[in-house]
Amino acid sequence: MTETPSPLRPGRTAGPPDSTIGGRDLTRWQSRGGRWLTGAASRVGHGLAPVARWSAANIAFVAFVVVAMALMAGLVYGAHEVYEAVVGDTGVAGLDQPVLDRVVALRTPGLDQAVTVFTTIGGPVGMPVLALVAVVVLAVTARRWTAVILVLVAAAGSLLMTIAGKDLIGRARPPAALAVPPLESSPSFPSGHTLNATVLTTVVVYLVLLRTSAAWQRVVTVVLGILFIAGMGLSRVYLGHHWLTDVIAGWALGLAWALAVVTAHRIHLTLSPHHPQGRAAQRPTDGDEVGATAPTAG
Repeated sequence: MTETPSPLRPGRTAGPPDSTIGGRDLTRWQSRGGRWLTGAASRVGHGLAPVARWSAANIAFVAFVVVAMALMAGLVYGAHEVYEAVVGDTGVAGLDQPVLDRVVALRTPGLDQAVTVFTTIGGPVGMPVLALVAVVVLAVTARRWTAVILVLVAAAGSLLMTIAGKDLIGRARPPAALAVPPLESSPSFPSGHTLNATVLTTVVVYLVLLRTSAAWQRVVTVVLGILFIAGMGLSRVYLGHHWLTDVIAGWALGLAWALAVVTAHRIHLTLSPHHPQGRAAQRPTDGDEVGATAPTAG
């Protein structure tokens, strides 16, 4: 990720661009776990930088994304184990079937059509197009590649989790007689519409928050993002295309991966040469190699 310096805000020292949301400095890690994580990423980044001939910030970003993806694979497997336990006990009759029966009773032709149009936005064509438009606007206005890279990484992980989850679990969708056409034939768990919408919307909201200055803009952005994510998941249940637990899994996995991408970006900002910590790590000390001593995250 290539960053260019931005004008200093009042009361701030020089730092990487777009590194604050409101008054929160994203390069300052409040928790002990966050400081440990950043310190570990710094050691990896600066340890490999002389060999890879790449910046420590970029190496740390990639390394964290790879580790996070491995952890997400474990979460998908864990979701599979939870699903097997639930089905082995009460099956869909415990939660999914009653919810589906309830929404079927609420359907009307007009509402069915409106929800079908909305859910198409989160499909394999609609959601990428929507995300692409947002990314182009953000990248052009910021004149940086940050939005493009984060959304591509987020989308790749979301797609891999969707495919892996469906292939691993192979859960059947609700009965066709209870679904609103057009019907879908791929496995049901997790809900791909929900997972992808959660990931991409959360990352886009994060990118927008980096560019907003007014509190009301941040509030509106977050509220719209939450409503879109919630509505996309609920639309899948309303139309009978997914069980409720498919949607809950999509929300949980999607949010976890989106937060991992955001954390990777924060690590990159912290180790950026524009950040005091990143600059300090690049200066040799007493003949040591550059980056031999990892800084402690603020």
